[in-house]
Amino acid sequence: MHVGHLLAALQARRLADAHAGQCLLRVEDIDQRAQNPAFLQLMYEDLRWLGLSFDGEVMVQTRRFDEYRRVLGLLRSMGLLYPCFCTRTEIRNQLAEMGRAPHATLGYLYPGTCRCLPPDVVEEKLQAGLPHSWRLDMQRVQDLVGCPLWHDMHRGTQRCEPVAYGDVVLARKDFPASYHLAVVIDDAAQGVTHVTRGEDLFESTHIHRALQAVLGLPVPQYCHHALLRDNAGKRLAKRDGARSIASLREAGYTPRQVLESLHEALQRGGIWQV
Repeated sequence: MHVGHLLAALQARRLADAHAGQCLLRVEDIDQRAQNPAFLQLMYEDLRWLGLSFDGEVMVQTRRFDEYRRVLGLLRSMGLLYPCFCTRTEIRNQLAEMGRAPHATLGYLYPGTCRCLPPDVVEEKLQAGLPHSWRLDMQRVQDLVGCPLWHDMHRGTQRCEPVAYGDVVLARKDFPASYHLAVVIDDAAQGVTHVTRGEDLFESTHIHRALQAVLGLPVPQYCHHALLRDNAGKRLAKRDGARSIASLREAGYTPRQVLESLHEALQRGGIWQV
């Protein structure tokens, strides 16, 4: 864990306590890099060292592949999914030719190349075992559910316009769920009423609201908190060498000092200093 993870955990615990609720721990390990048992052990050790506790049973996403496949099958039966055989390079080249600007949060919007492939061509490619992903047809989603609303505890009522987010990937040939699909299904399964997470996922919540509408699932309230940044305003992230909890512990910091420094960072608008 790094300090950004810690902030997310603290915000979740505080929100649950403020509502006399439960704070749930979910291991979102559908990313293959997160499936290393040593990785999970280190995470649990960090949480114990910091004194952070959670309620109820821990949900582990890699144990729920059958449920993800079931929901994917449902979406396919509704005519809302289609296979996409494009590589990322091909998509980038297509967008460059179109002169389309990348989406600030979601990377890029898929131009719909495979959306209207003839059925016989699709079947031929599938039978040939070509690598593919399964995309959600957002135009059909919007035709079906319109533009559903959701509530952010900081920004108020939000209106989701599904087509604005492109046909997102919900699964790949050898992996049964994307982040978008898994968290929506899991939030409903765990009875989640409030979700707190970083503001970098604000746009993704629109996608999740569209899926909730299609699947008839409950809609939590959302709280998108500010991200930790350095003195130059750069977001702290693990890939940028942000301080890990383990490194702070090894440097002699106590759990109280780490938590206090995080509280001070929030008072400074998210600027982290140690």
